[in-house]
Amino acid sequence: MTEVTSDAAATRLRRSPLHERHAAAGAKFAPFGGWEMPLEYAGGGVLKEHTAVRTGVGVFDVSHLGKARITGPGAADFVNACLTNDLGRIAPGKAQYTLCCDEATGGVVDDIIAYLHADDHVFLIPNAANTAEVVRRLRAAAPAGVVITDEHEAYAILAVQGPRSADLLAALGLPTEHDYMSFSAATLDGVELTVCRTGYTGELGYELVIPAEHALAVWDALFAAGAAYELRACGLAARDTLRTEMGYPLHGQDLSLEITPVQARSGWAVGWDKPAFWGRDVLLAEKATGPRRTLRGLEAVDRAIPRPGMAVYAGDTRVGTVTSGTFSPTKKQGIALALIDTEPKLADGEVLEVDIRGRRAPLRLHRPPFVQPSVR
Repeated sequence: MTEVTSDAAATRLRRSPLHERHAAAGAKFAPFGGWEMPLEYAGGGVLKEHTAVRTGVGVFDVSHLGKARITGPGAADFVNACLTNDLGRIAPGKAQYTLCCDEATGGVVDDIIAYLHADDHVFLIPNAANTAEVVRRLRAAAPAGVVITDEHEAYAILAVQGPRSADLLAALGLPTEHDYMSFSAATLDGVELTVCRTGYTGELGYELVIPAEHALAVWDALFAAGAAYELRACGLAARDTLRTEMGYPLHGQDLSLEITPVQARSGWAVGWDKPAFWGRDVLLAEKATGPRRTLRGLEAVDRAIPRPGMAVYAGDTRVGTVTSGTFSPTKKQGIALALIDTEPKLADGEVLEVDIRGRRAPLRLHRPPFVQPSVR
């Protein structure tokens, strides 16, 4: 991510309804998916913000994430015939991770969280940069009576994450006992919102979907109650280190139109037995023959910190490319996700080399996650 360095650059970006709170907290901003979002905060920084989520509680403004509502008779069946995962596996009140794939290539247009309200009502949360394209594709395929509404700026989303997140929300009278990947309607000081047991950090956590005009009030209520729990505001830099430790993919790096779910080892999010979803035929064929490359984890043997785009070698043979790489604050070492060729066969534990500015650094193949998840 590149820091915004001028007012002119910032004016071309959307801003969260919480922008003034971030500025007051000394946030360093960066462009992300067409939005100007906090990267880290004064007095915190990536390490402190990351640690707060692993050991206590942190809150992220992720209002840049997309929001799209699909309504009308057969809305859930329509979504199920488009996106990869099987909505038939879940009941209303549940959420599901799924993928929007290209029909012709099987590449990933976006990864999405789908909230099933009813047979005639599905709410989607795509990534910021891909929302318009997901909405466009759905609208182009929608049958009569099914309406797709882009609500990208109608809602704010706050991710409250960490082992003390339930304590904080309970102190505000919000529901916390629902199962992982489920959601509940709630009210906070007269504001109607949705509390979702979801997140992108690997920790116990919740995401609050709030009407944009009430975002400031909810943010302030969280921090008023959060003082007792040492709540820390966290930026997108810590969100990136946390998700990389879990091996969670980021669209545009670990998933893309050039990277299929089979290659990304995201086949668990595909309803292979469904009669229809975009890209089904090409993905079934790739699954049957085996992909030419797969997404795998790497952890540094020495002090090296891998970065996206770096070449991976087995001896003198280039066997892959780093897609995500960072320093793990929890493990105190460099970690990475990389697309690695399936031939030659390489086992977990084997040491490969990454070209870091002309120096070969040893990294060991390691199946993610790099840190034990605590989402449940």
